[in-house]
Amino acid sequence: MSAFVQALILMVFSATLLCFVRSAPQVPCYFVFGDSSMDNGNNNHLVTTAKANYPPYGIDFPDGTTGRFSNGRNTADVVAQLLGFENSIPPFATARREEIVRGVNYASGAAGIRDETAEHMGGRICMNRQLTNHAITILRLVNLIGNGSLATVRQHLNKCIYTVAMGNNDYINNYFYSKYYQTSILYTPEQYAKILIKQYSKQLSKLYKYGARKFGIPGAGYIGCTPAMMKRFNTNTCVDAVNGAIIQFNAKLVTALGDLESKLSGSKFIFIDPPRGYSSEDRRKSTRIIYYHQERDCWSGIEKGLNGNVFKYETRHLR
Repeated sequence: MSAFVQALILMVFSATLLCFVRSAPQVPCYFVFGDSSMDNGNNNHLVTTAKANYPPYGIDFPDGTTGRFSNGRNTADVVAQLLGFENSIPPFATARREEIVRGVNYASGAAGIRDETAEHMGGRICMNRQLTNHAITILRLVNLIGNGSLATVRQHLNKCIYTVAMGNNDYINNYFYSKYYQTSILYTPEQYAKILIKQYSKQLSKLYKYGARKFGIPGAGYIGCTPAMMKRFNTNTCVDAVNGAIIQFNAKLVTALGDLESKLSGSKFIFIDPPRGYSSEDRRKSTRIIYYHQERDCWSGIEKGLNGNVFKYETRHLR
């Protein structure tokens, strides 16, 4: 198995990876597209409730609070490290001229495949806008390393790795939020998944046209077990209807990626399957103890796992 494939598969376990790679990068550049799981500061200056540039976010990160939606490193940071990069890939919002040669992170909290996803939260950079930002980066690279030649830049981009993590918000902050969106009224879960995959495929094809060849595509997570979704459905266990919709989306995504790889010459698409075992039945069979507490707009929880570890959750801006 190549180092490229190993690095992408390890994305699934990024929350527990502690290894440090201290060698020359295995690829010349790494580009990141996605939502809050990948965002490392692009939302900081937007007018939005989808922000993480304040404590306790970043309490375990060397640079403190940076806009990452985590206490420490996020998935993009871990993958960059596994690929051999000395530093994390910079966000598009603040990337300096010389930094973009090794990659750019375009991810934005609350971003979705659909443009209207999470618009009730304010500013966010949807997938289509992230593609526009990448086109801007390419034009900068033409002057920086291409000597005016777009073909030279595309040859550079052919060697890079692209991670694209989209789909979660199209369910959390669209389909399963009928207070603001009508998609669940207009479409069945099956129809909605087809619509999302059709648009997602077009977006990935555009990335290929720009020069991308090596793709790592994480599937949507089982968001029916998130505190925010359980609150929305007024339950203290996983929402199987939500996870069922995610399963349909991921199944169609696997098929679509195979189709893209067969149609787009020289491309390689790796699907990263999210962890399973998150149905309400799985919860009942386990000995996990879950405590949840609501205070104002914050929904927090503590879960004691089988191994004795305690996990804390906090979700804000639920209304």
